[in-house]
Amino acid sequence: MRFTRSACTLIASAAVVLGAAAAGAQEHTLRIQTHHSAESTVGEAAAQFFDDVETMSGGRIVFEPFYSSSVVKSVETFDAVLNGILDADLTAGSYQTGKDTAFQFVGDPMGGYDTPWQLYAFVYVGGGLEEARELYASFGMHLVGFHIAASESLASTRPLAGVADLQGFKFRSPPGMETMIFAKLGASPIVMDFTEVFTALEAGLIEGADMANLDVNRSAGLHDVAKHATYPGFHSTPANHFAIRQDVWDAMSEDLQRIVEVGHQKFAFRLTLTGSVATEEAARQLEAEGVTLHDWSVEDRAAYRKAALASWDEFADSDAARELVQMHKDFIEVIGLAGAE
Repeated sequence: MRFTRSACTLIASAAVVLGAAAAGAQEHTLRIQTHHSAESTVGEAAAQFFDDVETMSGGRIVFEPFYSSSVVKSVETFDAVLNGILDADLTAGSYQTGKDTAFQFVGDPMGGYDTPWQLYAFVYVGGGLEEARELYASFGMHLVGFHIAASESLASTRPLAGVADLQGFKFRSPPGMETMIFAKLGASPIVMDFTEVFTALEAGLIEGADMANLDVNRSAGLHDVAKHATYPGFHSTPANHFAIRQDVWDAMSEDLQRIVEVGHQKFAFRLTLTGSVATEEAARQLEAEGVTLHDWSVEDRAAYRKAALASWDEFADSDAARELVQMHKDFIEVIGLAGAE
């Protein structure tokens, strides 16, 4: 078979392109740490995310994951990325409130939203992602996006049917803004490590705990002791982040950046769907085991949100934090959530 000169040129050009593509394999190896275990719901979803990106990029991006904070402590992941020990952070923005309280309002705007999808709407429709990216960029990081497993539930040894039941309620709380919110409503939040919660519940030192979502709380055995829970959760909807050091991100071609963004968004939304099913299954199992689930009324949720928004104003002590607070408040009004006044 004889080829024309133009056909030969085309074949040669194609060979060059294919050769360049082959040479471009494994252009980027990203060392990434997450605080979740490989066997957890988030860990398994993350592994699928890594595989998706590696496949869609034709092997030009390869992940080297470190689960269960095996390189540095969870709260140190962000700085480990900045210092070049790691390349990417799959933990939580709220760990970085010591740098800027604005991270609280990208990591967990407590009391702002009733469902993960409402928070996603703020991120992707209400301008939240763009504002958060400016915050991350100021610290030398590129924020790819957020992912949410499920809203959290309070576990309790006594009924928590509404705001009135929070009076004198002694419970495990994370440090920071949450203690401010619940103190306003008459509760007695006690800051303690996760590892101390079960023993403290058994000994009666606390009456409940804010630990995680209903499925995780059940798996941890909290409801062997605590026979009450708030569900569906509403008081806290933590959004974990995926952030990459800015120079690593800038070194990627535009097509690879888009692959990472789309792959992460699939991971995020699938994780939330999985979390929704898992918490519903946990709810049915717990009810069958005699645990009472308390779905707060619109009025009680509004009272909690009012206390939360007042605490937002007190907690926000930077321009970035105050800007995010105002954006959240404006968006809450747009979507018509009770207590947004």
